[in-house]
Amino acid sequence: IRMAEDSRFPDVDCDGSDKNEEAEIVVNVGGVRQVFYGDNLNQYPETRLAELINCLSGGYDSIFSLCDDYDPGKREFYFDRDPDAFKCIIEVYYFGEVHMKKGICPICFKNEMEFWKVDLDFLDDCCKTHLSEKKEELEEIARRVQLILDDLGVDASESRWKRCQKCIWKFLEKPESSYPARVVAVLSFLFILISSVVMCVGTIPDLQVVDAEGNRLEHPTLDSIETACIGWFTVEYVLRLISSPNKLHFALSFMNIVDVLAILPFYVSLTLTHLGAKLMELSNVQQAVQALRIMRIARIFKLARHSSGLQTLTYALKNSFKELGLLLMYLAVGIFVFSALGYTMEHGQPDTLFKSIPQSFWWAIITMTTVGYGDIYPKTTLGKLNAAISFLCGVIAIALPIHPIINNFVRYYNKQRVLETAAKHELELMELNSATGSKSEPEELVGEGKEGHFYSSRLKVSHSDTFIHLLSEEKHHRTRLQSCK
Repeated sequence: IRMAEDSRFPDVDCDGSDKNEEAEIVVNVGGVRQVFYGDNLNQYPETRLAELINCLSGGYDSIFSLCDDYDPGKREFYFDRDPDAFKCIIEVYYFGEVHMKKGICPICFKNEMEFWKVDLDFLDDCCKTHLSEKKEELEEIARRVQLILDDLGVDASESRWKRCQKCIWKFLEKPESSYPARVVAVLSFLFILISSVVMCVGTIPDLQVVDAEGNRLEHPTLDSIETACIGWFTVEYVLRLISSPNKLHFALSFMNIVDVLAILPFYVSLTLTHLGAKLMELSNVQQAVQALRIMRIARIFKLARHSSGLQTLTYALKNSFKELGLLLMYLAVGIFVFSALGYTMEHGQPDTLFKSIPQSFWWAIITMTTVGYGDIYPKTTLGKLNAAISFLCGVIAIALPIHPIINNFVRYYNKQRVLETAAKHELELMELNSATGSKSEPEELVGEGKEGHFYSSRLKVSHSDTFIHLLSEEKHHRTRLQSCK
């Protein structure tokens, strides 16, 4: 075989007589030919192209371990790789850095850099940001797929109580898991609306009743409806707490704190009503109960649990703190400046409404935000001119940061829809492979323990060239969600 190879490629320099610095090679990547010189390639000796220069003296085993084919007459190496990515990667030999062009998949480009043995540190910072964003998207898809697979899995070795906990948790937290769970989610949503409406209607004087002491109280019917709603919220919270896999994380979650704030005032006011009269004066008890009833407005935030739109708005505002900070800064500077100017121009007039600069803050706020109640207004010509300028500046200050905030909302909303669709598509692909009886049985797919056994027996996973450590730290799962189509 060696003699046949030598007769086929008689010009291969197996003695290494060529000097690496003066060597010239031709690389053909996907039909794109590129000439390289040793002095350029040897700047980064650990890369694959630099190894091509040094492998000429190592024989054919060394050559074919680095490339797909070789023509010794032309000294041309052939690679079946992406030529567009290769054009970007070779910039490291000329400019010392790599830029990823628009339209190239970041994950695939990362794999190309690993194939050509170019360190990711040479990638420009803007491209690294794009790559990290794509990784986060893939990790989010993998997390969603993993959650769905966990819901499908049933571990026979778990105790009956553990299985019951999982069933209750899925029933209350994941409406999409079954039709009864969807019905319970709708009922919870209706109870929140009914409770909020009852809280508002109960303040109408015509619907209130007067007790023996002349105090107005909520109608008994509304009070009964309120009690039923609180009972539903209490049972729901207790069941979710009992079935939660992480009790501490559950208790400290923002939405669960909102649930407690929506429930707690009812029981505290009930306790004060029946026991507080013995400990303090009745008037103080009534004031405390009234203050606690105001806290019932917190239950309206429970709607965010059942509304993806409100959740998206929350995350968009959280990601727009910088823009919101700029907006508040613009308004704060304008309020201070225009209130001071307004006080200076108006305080000398008889019956002036600008008594002090702090009092003028209110006028500046309602003017710059285009509310204009008219309770404070300038009377002098200069004061009116100052008001007109403050109005225009307020419009500009509010309009400037609005567009980035809207973009954050639209970007996050679209991203969530794409991730949801990708996760569903991944599951459909896994089920399709399982139905067609794919023969790639999962030695790499089967994880440690019983969960891996369930996944391998229930679903089979397709393979792709792209790979990121996503679903497991110990076993590397390759699925289509890593292919970044």
